[in-house]
Amino acid sequence: MKFDFDEIIDRRNSNSVKWNRYNSDVIPLWVADMDFRAPEPIVGALRKALQHGIFGYPGDAPSLRRAVAARMDKLYAWKVDPDWVIATTGLVSGFNAAAAAVCKPGEGYLIQPPVYMPFNDLDANLGLVRQEAPLSEGLDGGMLSYFINWDIFSSAFDSRGARTTMFLLCDPHNPVGLAWDRPTQRRMAEIAIGRGSVIVSDEIHAELLLDGAGHLPLAALEPAFAERSVTLVSPSKTFNIAGLFCGFAIIPNPELRKACQRAQERMTLHVSGLSLVAAEEALSGSCDEWLSAALAYMRANRDFALAFIRDRMPGIAAARPEATHLLWLDCRSLGLDNPAEFFLAEAKVALNDGAAFGTGGKGFARLNFACPRSLLAEGLERMAKALEGRP
Repeated sequence: MKFDFDEIIDRRNSNSVKWNRYNSDVIPLWVADMDFRAPEPIVGALRKALQHGIFGYPGDAPSLRRAVAARMDKLYAWKVDPDWVIATTGLVSGFNAAAAAVCKPGEGYLIQPPVYMPFNDLDANLGLVRQEAPLSEGLDGGMLSYFINWDIFSSAFDSRGARTTMFLLCDPHNPVGLAWDRPTQRRMAEIAIGRGSVIVSDEIHAELLLDGAGHLPLAALEPAFAERSVTLVSPSKTFNIAGLFCGFAIIPNPELRKACQRAQERMTLHVSGLSLVAAEEALSGSCDEWLSAALAYMRANRDFALAFIRDRMPGIAAARPEATHLLWLDCRSLGLDNPAEFFLAEAKVALNDGAAFGTGGKGFARLNFACPRSLLAEGLERMAKALEGRP
């Protein structure tokens, strides 16, 4: 089947935050959703549910929990008991609920900035101590690269006068696009669990792999890791249904699972019935042909953007993402305090401000390339001309 990812779809009439935040002359390459239609099987499942015409309160959905387990088995040969699966209103809700279950006020949670913006908010949300093990950066063949400095990582546990009760992992990593390899996952897990922490792993981009890198849930590496882990997964990024707000926590440890369930109940996090319909269809395998085609298109978009930046924007260094549909752009050599602000004002292109991703993000910007090629090309051209016009 052929899919038209080149189609320009008018999203300004769809209550899209991505498209309506800025004036109509701005090209939005910021919020991490795709400008592609969701796969037809999902749309069809939703259409069927709408035609039924009754939208009462949904109950437990054993078939959906089985679908999550089957997906984990198909992708990773990870044998998940459906009883381990809890539906959430999304992964941000999921890791907030997990933190509420695992951490007491005044205890610490560890992150690896620059990292997805809401990771930086749990201290304010829940009265926790944010502990940081910033990623180290370098250049590899002219490309920006990131890696873990293990001394920094180890010393960050129990820092700032607080015991680290949760390690919040971004795997694959947003915004730098790393797909953590097995030895790195194992070493992180051994250190975290050895220090008494529970690992909460946000794996929302796990199926958006652009090269040969293969993902494996950290919890699938060892039963001992699974016992101390909450694995958060969702079809939302994979199949462009983020606005339906549905994800899943996979928690093998029954006591930890009950604690997370209680935290969700206290936070009154209820997943909508239509979200569950869409998620079950997405996980069924009926959309995998669409996903393969979308990944090929986004891989080509990534390579096009990186070549354009190399040739036309020599002052910007980019990280080549192994996963996600996001480019992390180092604009520090341009002398711009806020490159996203500059490109919005001078190029009419909206990017994410790197400073929002926490430590190590100032002077950077994040660009979303999950859009028709013509839109990406126009946005990059505008950015290049804005740089050429600087005094």
